Amino acid sequence: MKKKKSGVKRKDNLTAYAFCAPWFIGFVCFTLFPIGFMLVVSMTNRKLNGVSKFIGLKNYVNMFHSSTFWNSVKVTLFFTIIMVVITAIWAVFMAMLLNCKQKLNGIFQFCYFLPSVIPSIALAYAFRTIFGKEAGLLNGLLSVFAGKNVAINWLYNHSTVYLAVFFITLFTYNTGQMMLIFRSGLSDVPAELYEACELDGAGAFTKFFKITLPMISPLVLFNAVNGCVSALNGSFALLYPLTGESGDPDGMTQVLSLLIYKEAFSNMKVGYSCALSVVLFLIAAMFGGLLFLVSKKLVYYEN
Repeated sequence: MKKKKSGVKRKDNLTAYAFCAPWFIGFVCFTLFPIGFMLVVSMTNRKLNGVSKFIGLKNYVNMFHSSTFWNSVKVTLFFTIIMVVITAIWAVFMAMLLNCKQKLNGIFQFCYFLPSVIPSIALAYAFRTIFGKEAGLLNGLLSVFAGKNVAINWLYNHSTVYLAVFFITLFTYNTGQMMLIFRSGLSDVPAELYEACELDGAGAFTKFFKITLPMISPLVLFNAVNGCVSALNGSFALLYPLTGESGDPDGMTQVLSLLIYKEAFSNMKVGYSCALSVVLFLIAAMFGGLLFLVSKKLVYYEN
């Protein structure tokens, strides 16, 4: 009897492993192996034509002595933090508007989310046309209202490039996804808590910071982590069509993903670009670790 039970248990285990095998094979082939290969190549002087020679940590030494690298790290950290903060605040604001029971909310939600499903490259090229200097739609509208010709180079001007780029991020898929997640979380907040607050004479800001924000704080953490990953990995598709691989003007928008592309495909330094990719991976891990560390004190779990 015991042998029969052990045989059935072994069969169940093998069946479970068989169902998990496709995911495990995909993880090894498309995640674990590329990471390991990237680490190995980062210690070589591999070129785009495949010629390589082991040079140890020389790529990392050259990297840490490069002013371009440090500027790119600074821009990457700045871009990631500001993008996550701006998109999260905007997504919460839009979700709260949608949470109000008004007519045509579904149509409004559809219309706002529609740009989010457009590929980032197409979205970037559309906004590049809008923010163009000579024939840009925005300059055209400003010229009409100002009564004179306005020719601001929004994407290549030191004082306006960040305003333009961060405005565009409000229409990316990540922001739309955040909005829908916050929208579902807000609908789950018990109405009794708001009623109790109103009886105590609490205002709108008090209700938001004392009830709404703590109740959706797990979703804030989730969206913050996703937002950081999206900003680090997805910034290339957004910034490359807007400001090019050099991150004009003067490298102000050259995040690490743009620098990796430039070193690999323009300068043909595949080994050096892999070393940069390792640093980008460590930055992503750092953001994730810090967010989960802070969440232990700020995130409220009902149970």
